Amino acid sequence: MEVDRATPAAAAGGSSSSGAMAVDQAAGGVEKPRFDALMPSEMSGGRPQFRKVAVPQHRFAPLKRCWLEIYTPVYEHMKVDIRMNLKARRVELKTRQDTPDVSNLQKCADFVHAFMLGFDIADAVALLRLDDLYVDSFEIKDVKTLRGEHLSRAIGRLSGKGGKTKFAIENSTRTRIVIADTKIHILGSFVNIKVARDSLCSLILGSPAGKVYSKLRAVSARLAERY
Repeated sequence: MEVDRATPAAAAGGSSSSGAMAVDQAAGGVEKPRFDALMPSEMSGGRPQFRKVAVPQHRFAPLKRCWLEIYTPVYEHMKVDIRMNLKARRVELKTRQDTPDVSNLQKCADFVHAFMLGFDIADAVALLRLDDLYVDSFEIKDVKTLRGEHLSRAIGRLSGKGGKTKFAIENSTRTRIVIADTKIHILGSFVNIKVARDSLCSLILGSPAGKVYSKLRAVSARLAERY
């Protein structure tokens, strides 16, 4: 009596799923367990996580005026609790049971912090929607020690007449810039922040605006080719 036996070639020609199963069985005999990502409510022993953002004195009135525009995306879209602690003068954020991702809490904290630095709501809300946006801050004295009228002229060079120089740097590097006295804050992607910071530093060191514009055009064209 003849017995049919599958040759090695025929066995190899079987379905891919059976082949994968055989590999799994040969490797360990059991499938590796696959776990879903933990919800924020399941982390830290089920305790909620908090973030606190201090409110400077000069941003208290704008915060009061724009509170609903800050509250809506944080509470409804990011599923994070938010409240204003009037006694401590800070905005407090807390994860909820239905918060989908633990990174939402830090994104909301960055969003509120960007507003406190002076960015518009429309610009700061991009921090909630995109992952590769950052805020970089530095002072004029970090670049060059200036005092008196020299410092005033440096701030004037950064802004330009009617803010023309600042807007030109923002548009060419796709960033947003806030000049608050001697502090400068830049919101954008890592590469764009570097280009904008280099232009601002050149202006602080005394370069004329025309020279900075021409260098910006060259760098912007190079970035456009790369990306």
